[in-house]
Amino acid sequence: MQAASGRPAPAATAARPPRRGPMGGHGHGRMMPGEKPKDFKGTLKKMLAFMGRFKALLVVVFAFAIGSTVFNIVGPKVLSEATTELFNGIVAKIGGTGGIDYDRVAQILAFTLGLYALSAACSFVQGWIMSYVSQRTCYLLRRGIAEKIDRMPFGYFERASTGDVLSRITNDVDTLGQSLNQGVTQLITSSTTIVGVLAMMLSINPVMTLITVVILPVSAALVAVVVKHSQKYFQAQQDTLGAINGQVEETFSGHAVVKAFGQEDATVARFDETNARLYESAWKSQFISGLMQPIMNFVGNLGYVAVAVAGSFFAVQGIITVGDIQAFIQYVKNFTQPITQLTQVSNVLQQMAAAAERIFAFLDEPEEAPDQVRARTQDVDCTVEFDHVCFGYDADAPVIKDFSARVGKGQTVAIVGPTGAGKTTMVKLLMRFYDVQAGAIRIGGTDVRDFAREDVRGLFGMVLQDTWLFSGTIRENIRYGKLDATDAEVEAAAKAGCAHHFIQTLPGGYDFEINEDASNVSQGQRQLLTIARAILADRRMLILDEATSSVDTRTEERIQRAMDNLMAGRTSFVIAHRLSTIRSADLILVMDRGDIVEQGTHEELLQLGGFYADLYNSQFVECIDEIED
Repeated sequence: MQAASGRPAPAATAARPPRRGPMGGHGHGRMMPGEKPKDFKGTLKKMLAFMGRFKALLVVVFAFAIGSTVFNIVGPKVLSEATTELFNGIVAKIGGTGGIDYDRVAQILAFTLGLYALSAACSFVQGWIMSYVSQRTCYLLRRGIAEKIDRMPFGYFERASTGDVLSRITNDVDTLGQSLNQGVTQLITSSTTIVGVLAMMLSINPVMTLITVVILPVSAALVAVVVKHSQKYFQAQQDTLGAINGQVEETFSGHAVVKAFGQEDATVARFDETNARLYESAWKSQFISGLMQPIMNFVGNLGYVAVAVAGSFFAVQGIITVGDIQAFIQYVKNFTQPITQLTQVSNVLQQMAAAAERIFAFLDEPEEAPDQVRARTQDVDCTVEFDHVCFGYDADAPVIKDFSARVGKGQTVAIVGPTGAGKTTMVKLLMRFYDVQAGAIRIGGTDVRDFAREDVRGLFGMVLQDTWLFSGTIRENIRYGKLDATDAEVEAAAKAGCAHHFIQTLPGGYDFEINEDASNVSQGQRQLLTIARAILADRRMLILDEATSSVDTRTEERIQRAMDNLMAGRTSFVIAHRLSTIRSADLILVMDRGDIVEQGTHEELLQLGGFYADLYNSQFVECIDEIED
């Protein structure tokens, strides 16, 4: 459906089908790695408030994460006693004064094994609980977004990018879940490890601890240099990756047009240029960032050498034991690793906050005003009255200025006029996709605003110019008009809509699978299926938006007969561009710039020789000119 203002009405106006293929979209609005939130503190507060329902579980996660880290930290210190015991035993054996106490060594090793087993058990429990919390959070957010979509005003989806909305419910929620699962536990364990390891190193020897701490600023400075030089290439890589994805998507979606106009070489040349830029930025970013690990290893090895030299000196003096040296070297490794992890966690948390900010921004969008239900549509008389209706998508630019008309029960009313006249806008107002800004629309004498929106929409069957089919069988697509319809009813509707014959020619017939974008059936066949769906729905009122625009002349005649049978006894609104299709309408409303400029039957309007006659005659003149050319 094309809005009178030139705004496209998205296919999302229809409800979700009972069966749907993988959710598509072009990824517009997808969050790039490294994207940061605009309001980190505000988003964090909303996130904490949302996760308040998991408070008890998060406390358990916190406790088990600390337990796992503490048991893991104590292990090297206990194990150092076994090393010292072995060293002293060997020295005593060489000196002939004793030997190795294997029982004592075995006890120490068994105790160490127990500590590591407890650490692993705690890590397993906290990982299991945190996975539940993160995925349950994703589940609740997805459900919240899905429910929010049903409460949002129709105008939001005409303004917003479809890819951006899909990205929030897929990419952003997934990013938040993964970041939450990895980031929170890593933050707890890394922080606890740093504090615990530092305490254990100080308990062994403060001087050796000072040597280790001094090395950290050197590592940080070198890492900062690497990051500074690699960041610009990473940014260029992401930008170029987006460009190349867009080119590939554009080329595949328009592949037939590319080949038809012989633009293969130009397309490949454009792709090669972008691909070369991606290669250039990608290898530089990967190479420079790859220097970080060797640099860290080099600095870390210098630290091990310094600790080993200092430890040997203190061991000779009897200040520390040999086992303490072994434990301290292990702690040095355990000290630098969580610092690196904390740096990574900060990026993960930034991504989590950026994703959460987009999600909560969507959840905070204004919703449709709640229905003030004062009447029901069960037995309503299907007469429609437009009483001085005024409406504009922008308050300062009205599309409908002063529209008044009365449509009797069972009448077929055609709405015609040039593009932008307000034809489709009237239908949107009739179905309460928008509410009028002045005047009123009444069905059966009752203002539509006194009905629930779903009740108003339940009165109408719709066949739009832009067909909408979902991934599934032909039978399922037709049955979408009436979910409890039998196979016989589905086939009867297809016959009435002139679709039965072509369905039988397809492999599998009614069980033929329509793909995600319905490209394996023609545009005309798609139109026939939507007509069959409307026939099956058997609603009391109909809206037809140029329902025969995509079929050939012979099929159009057959559909027109089926439509005449379908519209019999029903109040029907037909938006027509091809004026030859609405000659039998009971009433034709001619619109121009939001006003009714003429109304009457086809013959009456032609006799007037006014706006409608000009529109009608101009179509035949254009056809003749095309034939002569």
